[in-house]
Amino acid sequence: MAIQKFSIAKNDDIYEAFPDLVLTDDNQLITVFLECKHHSDRSYTRVMMSKSIDRGRTWNEKQPFTGPSYDKSDSWNCPRISKMKNGTLAVLVDKPEFNENSNGRTFLWLGDQYGKDWSEAILLPSNGIVPDRLLETAKGRWIISAHHKNEKGFLTQKMWFSDDKGITWSPEITIAEQENFNFCEGSIIEVEENVLICFLRENSGRGDDCYKCISYDNGETWEGAYAMPIPACHRPVAGQLNSGYYMITHRYMQGGKGWVGFWTQNVFAAFMNKESLLAKERNQQASRIIPLDYDRSPVSDIGYSGWVQFDDGEIYVAYYIVDDSPNGQIRGISFTEDDVIIGGFAK
Repeated sequence: MAIQKFSIAKNDDIYEAFPDLVLTDDNQLITVFLECKHHSDRSYTRVMMSKSIDRGRTWNEKQPFTGPSYDKSDSWNCPRISKMKNGTLAVLVDKPEFNENSNGRTFLWLGDQYGKDWSEAILLPSNGIVPDRLLETAKGRWIISAHHKNEKGFLTQKMWFSDDKGITWSPEITIAEQENFNFCEGSIIEVEENVLICFLRENSGRGDDCYKCISYDNGETWEGAYAMPIPACHRPVAGQLNSGYYMITHRYMQGGKGWVGFWTQNVFAAFMNKESLLAKERNQQASRIIPLDYDRSPVSDIGYSGWVQFDDGEIYVAYYIVDDSPNGQIRGISFTEDDVIIGGFAK
């Protein structure tokens, strides 16, 4: 199949951004995303949901998932959606407190297998913003993660776990915290039973690599952070492919003057094997990085992706972009591993 792009949501009168994506047990795609005035204007926000029954070629009319907020101090931010091991769905959305510590509240909704019926919002103990998806490990542990500023003013990635399906939660656990680094927007995956990797954005505006931390005890302690050969990485979203390889979609932020000028223009996907994911030295890791889309707008703004893979190998990525619209829009792209890497990966 050829690489194809699709419109998921586009409204020139509203800014649509920060999507995530899940594939249900009945092969339905569900996306959640934020509707707002602008990336930097949260005087109006609302989380929206849209569904596709034809593998993302067409999408139904978006529907409100939350009520609207007209108050920046109580605004919605970055929604995430995930599928639990029994097929039921979970949505996380944070509400930043817009204070000097970048703290915030995170809410959880639990849904059925098809995204029709949802619980009331559940306030979680996490203290931070831009949460990762709710992760359920092989042993049934639930993990939530978010970031906030520490007492020295640097961003730090934290996590909490529950062994009773969200009834009680652990105290705060530090994943990554280091002076002169701003670790945030973590994406946690399980690569072996008890072995977790958290992929991190470094947010100092230098165009730094993606970093990772590794846990060998199901998230209770962490090692790192270790640099990865994925340059200028923002908002990594990681997962394992049917082939056994791993894909990390991310926004490319080169730093420099563009940090305050053109903002961001590219979204990429990096492919790695398990050996590289577990290696700790940068020169012992191999990555293959492909471009997914480029934002042509003079006020470009792109990234914050979510992705899934169908049983037949098709990969579908949802992300936001300005490009040919005066506001942010949600776009999808589909491809297979062979579409982007001829002949697959070298063994």
